[in-house]
Amino acid sequence: MLNNPVWAALSGPQAGYAEAAGDAARYQPDIAPFCAVADPADPAAWRDLATLTDYALLTGPSLAPPPGWVPDVRTMGVQMVGTAMTAVDDPEAVPLTEHDVPEMLELVARAQPGPFRKRTIDLGRYLGIRSRDGRLISMAGERFRMPGWTEVSAVCTDPEFRGQGLGARLTLAVAAGILARGELPFLHTVHDNENAIRLYERLGFEHSADVVFASFRYTG
Repeated sequence: MLNNPVWAALSGPQAGYAEAAGDAARYQPDIAPFCAVADPADPAAWRDLATLTDYALLTGPSLAPPPGWVPDVRTMGVQMVGTAMTAVDDPEAVPLTEHDVPEMLELVARAQPGPFRKRTIDLGRYLGIRSRDGRLISMAGERFRMPGWTEVSAVCTDPEFRGQGLGARLTLAVAAGILARGELPFLHTVHDNENAIRLYERLGFEHSADVVFASFRYTG
């Protein structure tokens, strides 16, 4: 499942958020930009995907679509798992709801943690920390969910408040909720973000696999 987390999510616990056709699926566009195929080596699955979209963002250990799909953007990443970690709740972390989405989108625009859309919050529990004047300055939450696993995602802090350990605290708080459900946390980061990788290692995450995030355009 970890080799193909988006497919495992969209064909499993998050099927209710999917648009699907045969062996391909994608999140509803206002939730997340990710797509998936059951077997990235199967040209028929990519043909199914072409009935859903002509622009696809996927992730996995390797992605080599058949002719007709043209590479657009490719980013190398790292997948990390918390199979042996412990985590704790944070007394200052507050649950975020749909009423907080405008602030969350503003924070994402400033901090650039990766894809986050107006209904991404539907995918799981999101927590935030606010400044003394009430501004949302840090957040983290859950994205891909599959049997036994949930991804920690959208970990970000306003640039003005970085260096205070807020992201680490929220990562642990989100992971604590995942562990309390009897699941295991995992996450992704870009491969050259050495500071983030070292931080996650200190929190108890371990390297699982090298992955790629890649987008493709379908030209037929």
